[in-house]
Amino acid sequence: MSADRRKRVFAWAMWDPGTQPFASVITTFVFAVYIVGDDFGSQDTTTTALSWTMSLAGLLIALLAPVVGQWADRRGCQVRVLKWLTWMLAVMSGLLFFIKPHPSYLVLGLVLLGVGTVISDVGSSLYNGMLDDVAEPGKIGRISGLGWGMGYLGGIVALLVIYIAWIKPDVGWFGVTSDEGMNIRVAMLFCAIWVLVLTLPTFLILRDSPRPTNQSEPKLRGFRALGHAYAELWRSVVRIWHISRNTIVFLIASALFRDGLNGVFQFGGPIASQTFDFSSADVLIFGIVANLVAGISTIFLGRLDDRVGPKHLIIFSLVVLSVCGIGVFIGHTGSAMVFWVLGLIMCAFVGPAQSASRSLLTRICPPGCQGEVFGLYATTGKAVSFLTPALFGLFVTMGHAVTGGDNNQYWGIIGIVLVLVVGLVAMIPVSTAESH
Repeated sequence: MSADRRKRVFAWAMWDPGTQPFASVITTFVFAVYIVGDDFGSQDTTTTALSWTMSLAGLLIALLAPVVGQWADRRGCQVRVLKWLTWMLAVMSGLLFFIKPHPSYLVLGLVLLGVGTVISDVGSSLYNGMLDDVAEPGKIGRISGLGWGMGYLGGIVALLVIYIAWIKPDVGWFGVTSDEGMNIRVAMLFCAIWVLVLTLPTFLILRDSPRPTNQSEPKLRGFRALGHAYAELWRSVVRIWHISRNTIVFLIASALFRDGLNGVFQFGGPIASQTFDFSSADVLIFGIVANLVAGISTIFLGRLDDRVGPKHLIIFSLVVLSVCGIGVFIGHTGSAMVFWVLGLIMCAFVGPAQSASRSLLTRICPPGCQGEVFGLYATTGKAVSFLTPALFGLFVTMGHAVTGGDNNQYWGIIGIVLVLVVGLVAMIPVSTAESH
């Protein structure tokens, strides 16, 4: 690999650990646990509100991803658009500082979290589409795994700093205490600074390759632009369907199981806190270990991906995740060790499945269609991103109706497992034969 190629790979891979605190700190192990705490309302109420917020965010992502992706791709400005989205993500992270632990702040906190999630996911779709440009043929699985692995390791460092600085001590750095949730709120400012600093290599090294403007292309705005984007999306689906139906089948399957994979991390923190009585410090320690396990397994299995094939890795990962998810539901009355064991096993297979999904698409993609297919991959991946949060909330509501109690978060994992199993079944007919 040439020095220039290595530099580009490094710059591309740094975006993942740079934005990882939004996923690991904010949406999973710190702020999500904070916002569903007793200070904001009853447990089932706050958890259900969180799930519906994430579901609505998923619908917005499905609407915006095609527009942003197509617009950036047509004009060759993916890096520039990703830069602005990343800066907006940093701003949304910082604004969470103002969410105090009172019921009156619940809605505002969830709105900021939902908007940040939309920005993060639209940005990640652009980021994923750049893989084919930076990776050499034959090393896509390795580079894909490197990106995911660095992201998880970045999450470890961020969680560790927050734990040492503000969660563990009674009086943290800069004299911060837990009064009015200040330790959690200051951690949000830390996340904002982290995003800005660690993504600098991405935007200092990577450059756009502007494409010539098509004068015949209609200049549309507002709802007309949205309609045009979806018309283009449909034409793209039909085009790829005629060229490679196998690719479309995989896109549908991956959309389903990737949404389930996201749900594992998204709702892991609230389940640990409310079902297994983890303290804020316990959740953070679990998050550190979980990211360490996920990072190491993703880097290691990224290499295995190139040897045994990504489909086998995806299917095995989904089976393990589904079995462990059912185990968490059955063992919800057990000790914290139940969640430690089963939760860490699940974390070990989330990253490899995500990374293998990205590398499998590169292998089966029809020649000359990489840009178009990765655009569809990004769009379809977001098209059902409301599904797992909606099912999680639905099953929590069902659990509340069945038990009559106010601690039914563990029921939500049935919704996550359901999505994973459907995605697994949809993966079975996918052919791994590379397109030529």
